[in-house]
Amino acid sequence: MAIATGLVVASNYYAQPLLETIAVQFDLTTNMAGFIVTAAQLGYAAGLLFLVPLGDLFERKKLIIIMTSLSASGLLITAVSDSIWQILLGTVLTGLFSVVAQILVPMAASIAKPHQRGKAVGTIMSGLLLGILLARTISGAVAMVGGWRAIYWVAFGLMFILIIVLAIKLPRYHQKSALNYFQLIGSIGRLFFTTPVLATRALLGALTFANFALLWTAMAFLLASPPFNYSEGTIGLFGLVGAAGALMASQAGRLVDKGKGKLVTTVGLVLLLLSWFPIGLAKYSLIAFIVGILILDLAIQAVHVTNQSTLYRIMPEARNRLTAGYMTSYFIGGALGSLLSGYAYEQAGWIGIVISGASLTGISLIIWLIGFRFDPQVTSPE
Repeated sequence: MAIATGLVVASNYYAQPLLETIAVQFDLTTNMAGFIVTAAQLGYAAGLLFLVPLGDLFERKKLIIIMTSLSASGLLITAVSDSIWQILLGTVLTGLFSVVAQILVPMAASIAKPHQRGKAVGTIMSGLLLGILLARTISGAVAMVGGWRAIYWVAFGLMFILIIVLAIKLPRYHQKSALNYFQLIGSIGRLFFTTPVLATRALLGALTFANFALLWTAMAFLLASPPFNYSEGTIGLFGLVGAAGALMASQAGRLVDKGKGKLVTTVGLVLLLLSWFPIGLAKYSLIAFIVGILILDLAIQAVHVTNQSTLYRIMPEARNRLTAGYMTSYFIGGALGSLLSGYAYEQAGWIGIVISGASLTGISLIIWLIGFRFDPQVTSPE
C-alpha cells in the first residue's frame, strides 16, 4: 500500500523541477508556470472533498482501481499536450483522481490492529512523502535524457503496471456507511463545527503544507538562476534531501501510539519555524540551505502524521470523512502556498519566500496554542 500511495501521489509533483523548462517552451511568466503546481493541488483538493467519501459507500478495491486508471489518463493527456491549457487539463484530471492515495490511508488504519494504527499510518505516509519528494528527483533525471514530456510517459507506464498489481494483491474491504453520498458530503462540513480537534488539526495541516508548497515551488526558479544555474536533473536531486523527512513518518506515528502526539506537534512546529533561517541563507551557503530543507521536511511530516494518527483515533466510524475534511484543507493550503510562492518570488525574490514561510509558521503556532486543549491525550492503545 505504501508503494501504491507514493506512486499515485508522485504524479502531482513531476512538474516542479521542470517549471523553468516548461515556462521557456510556452513563453510563460513565473506566476503562470507555478500555476501548474497549483492546478494539481486544486484538483487533489476537489477529489478529497467529493471522491474520498465514496470509500464509505463502495467496495474499496474496485473504487481504487477505477480511480487509479482515471488518474493515469491525466498523465497521458499531459504527455501529448501542445499548449499550457492541455497541460492544466491533464494536471487537474491527474490530481482529481490521485486522491485514491487517501482511500488507501484510512483503509490501512482500519485493517491494522489498534495498537499498531499509528505505525501503519506512518508507514503509508512515508510512502506518500517519498513519492512527493522523489518525484522531483526522478522527473529531473528523466527530463535530462528525454525532455520534460518523457517523465509523463514513464509515469503512465508505471501506473498501468500498478493497476495490474492492485487488481491481484489488494484485499477487498467494504465498511458501508448508513448515510447516502450527499449526507456524507454534508457531514464533512458539520464535523468541522462539532469536532474541534478536526478544525485545529486541519488548520495546522493546511498551514504546514502551505510552507512545503511555498518552498518547493519557488526552489526550481531559485536553483535555475544565478548563482546556481542548475539543470533540471540537478534541481531534482534536492528531492533526495527532502526524502529524509519521510523516514520520520513512522516514528511520529509510534509516538502518537504512546500518547505523545501533543509533544510531537509542538516540537514539529518550532522546528518548522527555525528551518526558515538556514533556508534564508540559500544564496550564501548551499550547506545551510540543505540543512534547512531537511529540517523543514522532517517537521512538516512529523506534524502531518501526528494530525492523521490523532484524527483516526477519535471517530473510527468516520475515517474516510475525517480524511476528506483534513486532506481537503491540507491541499487547499498547498494550493494557496503555491500561489503565494509565485507571487512572493516575483515581487521580492527569495527573501519574500522566507518571510512568507516564517509568517505562516507563526500563525500555525498561534492556532496550536489556542487548539491545544481540544486535542485528545492517548495514554494507551484503543
